[in-house]
Amino acid sequence: MLEQLLPQLVNGLTLGVIYALIAVGYTMVYGVIELINFAHGEVYMLGAFLCVTFITAVGMPFYLAIVAAMGCCALIGMFLDLVAYKPLRKAPRLAALITAIGMSIFLQNLAMVIWGSRPLPFVQSAVPAYLNETALTFAGVYLTWLQLFIFGVTTTMMLGLMLIITRTRIGTAMRALAQNKTAAALMGINVNFVIACTFALGSAMGAVAGILVSVYYNSLYPTMGYVAGVKAFAAAVLGGIGSVPGAMLGGIVLGVAEALGAGYVSSLYRDGVAYAVMIAVIIFRPSGLLGKAVIDKA
Repeated sequence: MLEQLLPQLVNGLTLGVIYALIAVGYTMVYGVIELINFAHGEVYMLGAFLCVTFITAVGMPFYLAIVAAMGCCALIGMFLDLVAYKPLRKAPRLAALITAIGMSIFLQNLAMVIWGSRPLPFVQSAVPAYLNETALTFAGVYLTWLQLFIFGVTTTMMLGLMLIITRTRIGTAMRALAQNKTAAALMGINVNFVIACTFALGSAMGAVAGILVSVYYNSLYPTMGYVAGVKAFAAAVLGGIGSVPGAMLGGIVLGVAEALGAGYVSSLYRDGVAYAVMIAVIIFRPSGLLGKAVIDKA
């Protein structure tokens, strides 16, 4: 029993930390401007394709291509905010939500036009050979350097994000906007600049998640952001929408539930088991695992 449980937990944690990276982008944007950015999954997808393009067309090394893709996706996130969301700051929330869905569809189709609609393999020749080698073996579990690399990158990025939010001026401004945008503007905070920085940070983290998934599964395709985006949104809701630590925890819980569902129930029901866990948490704790209940004042 234990021999089957441990490999599933490792697979679930690997998937969960990636979901957490994507979910953080959702929850940051929602926390600042109360918008569900459904185009975030497509930024995740573009990160993978841009990384491959930098490797094949420009000849960049693997690690440099990751950094370049992060930078490009950060700019794409800022551009999305400038073009699609900034003009709708004072519009009803439904208008911004419909715009986000429209941008998601547009980016999917743009990727199909540029890279084609069929799944592509990652450029495995560019990936350092040692990442595919076994790093650790314990209790019948084989951990590759790639899995350790995924754990290391995601953990470092999430800790770095927490430091940015809690220890920097831009992080303080983000938290001020999350509390009260009007008061923050009256205190001299450049609201549009802070929102743009929020999109940039979330998009960069989403790009890294897309690259890690495409390397891990050796596959990337234009619609890969849809399923991942929905699951990451579910992870953000599970952890408590608007809470960065909650999004991290929600992603890990969702990944582990999905892996255990595939291992002990059936791979056909892995998504169902994960969402059943999310629904159960929302029923018994509507604000999510780490979210705070919001009290409407009359």
